[in-house]
Amino acid sequence: MAKSLDRLTLLSTFVRIAERGSISAAARDLGMAQASASRQLAELEQRLGVQLIQRTTHHLALTEAGRGALAEARALIIGWDALEEQYREDEVELSGGLKIVAPVALGQIYLVEAGLEFQRSNPLVSFTWLLDDSPIKFAEIGCDLWIKIGRPSDETLVLKELANVERLVVAAPSLLGSKKNVSPGDLAEVPCAALGPFEAGAIPLTHVAGDTLQLNARVSVATNNIFCTHKAALMGIGFAVMPRWFVDGDLADGSLVDVLPDWRAPSLTITASYLPARRQTRRLRAVLKHLHHTVCAIPGLEATP
Repeated sequence: MAKSLDRLTLLSTFVRIAERGSISAAARDLGMAQASASRQLAELEQRLGVQLIQRTTHHLALTEAGRGALAEARALIIGWDALEEQYREDEVELSGGLKIVAPVALGQIYLVEAGLEFQRSNPLVSFTWLLDDSPIKFAEIGCDLWIKIGRPSDETLVLKELANVERLVVAAPSLLGSKKNVSPGDLAEVPCAALGPFEAGAIPLTHVAGDTLQLNARVSVATNNIFCTHKAALMGIGFAVMPRWFVDGDLADGSLVDVLPDWRAPSLTITASYLPARRQTRRLRAVLKHLHHTVCAIPGLEATP
């Protein structure tokens, strides 16, 4: 009779299969035969008494029980990693893997570079970066940290607010022509480049004195990509609501102007989310602290308390 494997090994194999969506791909990652990975999944299902993954010829899908077990499995693995670290206090070097999901622009411009700087100082830590602005299913995608503009809808996650994002109405000087001292009403017939999901045709604005209004914009370009919105604004295709951190250089060199300097769009919060656990790994705590310092140093971001 084959020797029964330890439970953490079974859980780790299940997690990798769920993340990769393929037994063969998970087996390659883990350096084992596909048949071995399949047997480990079957043994875990037998021990738990439930089917975790629905198998077809061309597709794997988590069952309802599998989705619940996946979140629990990750929490147990994190807990074990943290427990090992607790009793290896003589090991000063951080080690292990981290998978981070971050917004495309913020990640591309700032966060990935900060992560690489962290990695240079901690060469035994390996990173997987996924740059994605779309909502994710944290438990299924298998990440350790989710940096997001706004709050995630998953209330089971531990959430840390990093900074608030100042957002302003900007445009190329050519779009406004000779207009000076523009008011929100003057923009009603000016083309707008709208960045979804934050803006559409109705843009709420707040005056420095506290007054509020809604700018009903004529949207000429709509996109879910901040680089596309930025390009449209630079080319004079339309005005746009943009985060200061993204356009700070353009404002400095005059490529874009702050159209309504006394008005601001609602600020957004940059958040970091991770799975709850009795204790987190040292590497996660360390990289979160490093990324928090990075975010707080970005122009146009105000650190949260």
